[in-house]
Amino acid sequence: MNLPDLRVFTVVARHDSLHAAAAELHLTPSAVSKALKRLEEDLGLALFDRSTRQLVLNESGTMLLARARVLLDLAEQARIDLQGERAAMDCRIGGPAVLLWRHGGGIAEALQPYPGARLHLQPLFEGDALAALARGELQAALVTDEALDSPHWSPQWEATALGELALGVIAASSHPLAGKRRKPVDLKEVLAHPFASPARSLFCGQARGSRSDGWRDDLLPRTIRYWADDLQVLLGLVRAGRALAYLPAFAAQEYGLVGIKVANLGFSSVERLRLVWNPARAPQWLRSVATSLGGAVS
Repeated sequence: MNLPDLRVFTVVARHDSLHAAAAELHLTPSAVSKALKRLEEDLGLALFDRSTRQLVLNESGTMLLARARVLLDLAEQARIDLQGERAAMDCRIGGPAVLLWRHGGGIAEALQPYPGARLHLQPLFEGDALAALARGELQAALVTDEALDSPHWSPQWEATALGELALGVIAASSHPLAGKRRKPVDLKEVLAHPFASPARSLFCGQARGSRSDGWRDDLLPRTIRYWADDLQVLLGLVRAGRALAYLPAFAAQEYGLVGIKVANLGFSSVERLRLVWNPARAPQWLRSVATSLGGAVS
């Protein structure tokens, strides 16, 4: 039983398909099939149910999968730590797109000492990101505190605090309210203008309608003229001066938008952010990322 064949096995188990696994591994389906056959011959056991068009893990395969991921992680950790900054490696971090946007630059900066690093930032809602971390498909996940009670949570994980993400009303510099931004704007004036909003939470992906962005529409109903779950599309509507939005404040700075202080709003939305990772199986690059991101907001 060798590590390359184990790696092929874990990828096939994730895709349930020789062709999909071959595409990810840059191998032919025939080479993938031969690797699985070698592994099964070494173990003297079948690992998949081949009675259907898909390859479905059987009981033996399911038992091996958890152990294979541990073995591969430990081998990769040892290789990277021994090779140090010379190591070639794939760094896989997932989370909601807005959090990847917020911290992607900091992660890339922390990886500068590793010229052989290839950073993969995978947009996933936080529950899906934690599930992918549990399956070994990611090495870390960016989430909010709300996600820490996930059924996928492992006691082996650590949740490094990354500070807070404050939400506020933002507008284009051409918007009628932008000229009043130096002092709080009366709530009635704000509600007189249309908003753009996602229909699903930017963090967990749940469909929450008019409350998906964190604004308390049950208390202060708005006119939402534009709905866009894609953050870039939503920000485009705001930049065009067509609508206000209730979004993370950093987005306003990145896009040259302005924040509008609202008088007598009566509520605030602040998300506490975390980097979730497994210290016991983390190579040095991931420890550097956690230290860098955590230290930047402490």
